[in-house]
Amino acid sequence: MTLNHPGENKWRHQGWFAAHRWLLLRRTSQLLVLGIFLVGPLTGFWLVKGNLASSLTLGTLPLTDPYVLLQTLATGHVAEATAFAGAAIVLVFYLLVGGRLYCSWVCPVNMVTDTAEWLRRRLQIKANRIKLNRATRYWILVLTFVLPLLTGALVWELVNPVSLLFRGIIFGIGAVWVVVLAIFLFDLCLSQRGWCRHLCPVGAFYSLLGYISLVRIGAVRREHCDDCMDCFTVCPETQVIKPALKGEKQTSPVIFSGNCTHCARCIDVCDKNVFSFTTRFSKKPNTHEIHQMEVTS
Repeated sequence: MTLNHPGENKWRHQGWFAAHRWLLLRRTSQLLVLGIFLVGPLTGFWLVKGNLASSLTLGTLPLTDPYVLLQTLATGHVAEATAFAGAAIVLVFYLLVGGRLYCSWVCPVNMVTDTAEWLRRRLQIKANRIKLNRATRYWILVLTFVLPLLTGALVWELVNPVSLLFRGIIFGIGAVWVVVLAIFLFDLCLSQRGWCRHLCPVGAFYSLLGYISLVRIGAVRREHCDDCMDCFTVCPETQVIKPALKGEKQTSPVIFSGNCTHCARCIDVCDKNVFSFTTRFSKKPNTHEIHQMEVTS
């Protein structure tokens, strides 16, 4: 049976920090990214110029969101060479560490949707008034490339909550917070993790990179699983856990789905330390492990 508070057993047996370590690191990463961009406007010392879509670090290192670059090319505009170089750097990075790591370690909207999910559990809101298909985000992704072809404008970037929230935090644009509040209330009251899990095309784009990335999370000690379901409770993409944990359709304990956000909450809350970071080349379990898995599943 799932505890009222996922990770309660881990907290009790291994301490509060052990049950929140990766969550704290993620929040530190997200706030640090925002802080780096805030330094310039607040102090006049520009560590980074630009925004999450395109930036220049210390006047030397270009970083470009490849998703935004592809939309720009779809409008018919020719990008500068530095934009391609910056996109190549970002692509290599996410191909190594996992595409949707962007969602859980960089994206500021993730803090909003995580808060909505936390409050949903606290208030015991279980109903999903709006049922959405996970494929919806991929159709929206396609649309974000079709519209620039038809209009010659970066249509998605005009309404992208990530860009809007970033500008709101940096420049204090008041109307942005209406969009943020709408996403929060949508996730809280209408559809559990509806934005990130079903609608966001940014996550859909980076999930495509995640299918071939090197770094993975794996249920490397899955024979120790006691079916407490805490990992399923906290996972933003619950469908990615079962194949690795229960061995369905594969014998590897590695989570190969590109939709895994590498948030590591499953690592945080598991009292049996079933999950850990690994690589896509992690060894397959031995015969004894497979037998134990079959007996307990």
